[in-house]
Amino acid sequence: MTKGRTTSKGKGSRWSADVTEHSDALDLAPDIFRSHDPKRVARSLKHSAEHSTRRKSSPFRSAMSMLVFYINRAGSNLPEEQRRRLEAAKDELRRAFGRPVHS
Repeated sequence: MTKGRTTSKGKGSRWSADVTEHSDALDLAPDIFRSHDPKRVARSLKHSAEHSTRRKSSPFRSAMSMLVFYINRAGSNLPEEQRRRLEAAKDELRRAFGRPVHS
């Protein structure tokens, strides 16, 4: 087994959970992806991205990348209701950065 990774049968969290919790590019608010408010998620990601000194891309791309990463890695384990909220947070994030919103 590769060092630092665990399987679903192993103990501890998966590497993707570690990335979300300890991102080297963004300091995320605890449990932000569990929020019931898409605007709150977007505001928090925007704030984190704009105040980060470690990100390698624009604040918008960093924030959107983290949101998409979380949604993709959660996969089928993400409840449909929360998936809808996080998808709505993408549009809120676009609005927050003055980007066009997809219909």
